[in-house]
Amino acid sequence: MGFVKDPDVARRIARAVVSDIALYNARKVEDGIRKDTLFDLLKHEIEEGRNYYLSRVDPEVASSTNFYNRALVDLLVKPWGRIPSKAW
Repeated sequence: MGFVKDPDVARRIARAVVSDIALYNARKVEDGIRKDTLFDLLKHEIEEGRNYYLSRVDPEVASSTNFYNRALVDLLVKPWGRIPSKAW
């Protein structure tokens, strides 16, 4: 199986990976937002997801875009904005 070269597909892969992280770790996400420790609490899951993303996406596409990091913000941070946090 080759690497995904289509940026739209790469973006969807990033969002699917991060969506799964959010879904299966909802309690950690909520706790991490509340205590401003989100990226520490989910360090392992985020890196595992990033490695999976990088294993599927063409290195040139991955290095020239920020799809994975953008998905982290869009799906792990923004939806939880209603939770009181030191971060905001």
